[in-house]
Amino acid sequence: MVIFKDMSNDYSFLTRSTATSKETAKWEDGNEYPLIKLDISHTSHPFYTGKQQLVDTAGRIDKFKSKYQKHIKK
Repeated sequence: MVIFKDMSNDYSFLTRSTATSKETAKWEDGNEYPLIKLDISHTSHPFYTGKQQLVDTAGRIDKFKSKYQKHIKK
């Protein structure tokens, strides 16, 4: 059993998996399970929610703009 946690909205679910992690978290039943952190899950993905969300967890948009700024000016 492994806990998967969507970091964009703090939604967690417990399921069977072969994924491993050094981090653990306590589940609702009081037991500790390995914790896998996700950037996106079915609760935050636009296909399933029906609305567009912009989740910029690492400044990816700014990195892209600064990297290709010289091409945009041409």
